Amino acid sequence: MVAARISKTQLGLMTKVAKLYYEQSMKQPAIAERLGISQSRVSRLLTQALELGVVRIIVVTPDQVYADLEDALRTKLGLRDVVIGHCDADTEDAILGAIGSAGAAYLESTLSPRDHVGISSWSSTLLAVAESMQSRNTPVVEVVQIQGGIGNARAQVLATRLTERFARITQSEPRYVAAPGLVASKAVRDGLLGDPYLRDAVSSWRQLNVILLGIGALEPSALLRESGNIINDDDLAELRRQGAVGDVCSHFFGADGAEAGAFLDDRLIGLSRENLKAVDRKVGFAGGQRKLEAIAAAAKGGWIDVLVTDSITAAKLLEI
Repeated sequence: MVAARISKTQLGLMTKVAKLYYEQSMKQPAIAERLGISQSRVSRLLTQALELGVVRIIVVTPDQVYADLEDALRTKLGLRDVVIGHCDADTEDAILGAIGSAGAAYLESTLSPRDHVGISSWSSTLLAVAESMQSRNTPVVEVVQIQGGIGNARAQVLATRLTERFARITQSEPRYVAAPGLVASKAVRDGLLGDPYLRDAVSSWRQLNVILLGIGALEPSALLRESGNIINDDDLAELRRQGAVGDVCSHFFGADGAEAGAFLDDRLIGLSRENLKAVDRKVGFAGGQRKLEAIAAAAKGGWIDVLVTDSITAAKLLEI
C-alpha cells in the first residue's frame, strides 16, 4: 500500500484535513489557520488524500437522471453532447413532453448573449421545447428561421408560434423567412430570393453559431404534411431509391449519414447543406421509434453534434 510509505503523523494530519474539508465543509484558508499550516500544504494534503484512497468520492446518480446513458450514447454516436429527458411511456405525447422539458432546460443553461440562433420552421418537437421554456434570463442576439416558414394557414400558425416563442423567451427580434420551404422550380426559388425582405433574412444566416434542428424521418411528419412543404410521390420514390432515411431542414441523408436528394436543392429555400454543417453547434431534437434510423444517421453524417432525446429512444439507439 502506498500509504505505508507515509508516516503515521503525516497520515494523521492528512486525515484531519480531509475530515475538516469534506465532513465539516471548512474552507482551505480556515483549515490552514486552525492547524497552523500553509494553505498550499492543505491543498497538497487534500490531493494526496484522494490519490491514496483516504478520501473516496462517489457520484450517486439520482433517479430520472441519465448521466451514464448520455455518456454511452455520446460515445456511440460520436457526438459532442447528449441530453436525455425522462419518459414514462412510449407514446408520442410522452416523448414530446420529455424532449420538451429536457430541451428547454438545456437551452436555458447553454445559450449565451453572444449567440445568433437559427431554428428550423416545421418541427413539432421544437415547438414542444419552445413551449416548455420559461426563463427569460436566456438572451441571445437574434432568432432566425433557417427554412421557409410559409405554408398552409393552419400549420403556418405553428411555425410562426415556434419562432416567435423562442424570440420572446430569448429577448430578441425574430427574423422570418417569408417563403415556402420547398417551391416548384429553381426559377421560382431564385425569384423569391430576389425579394429585399427575404434577402435580408437570408443574409443573417452567415452569422449563425447555433442552430436548432428537428430530425425528420423519410415519411413527413403530420405538421410538415399539413404545411404543404412536402415532396411529391415521384420525389419520394427517388429518395427511397437513393437510400434516404431522414432529413434536417429538407436536406436528406442515407443510413450512413451521407447526403441524398441533392436534386431537391435548387427548389429549397433554406440554409444550404454546406452552411448548415459549418455552424459551430448543431442541436438536434428528436425521439420515437420511427426516427431511430434518422437520428443515428444524422449523428454519423455530422448533421448534428448535440442530441436532445428521451430515455426510451436513447436506450433503443444504444442497441442498434
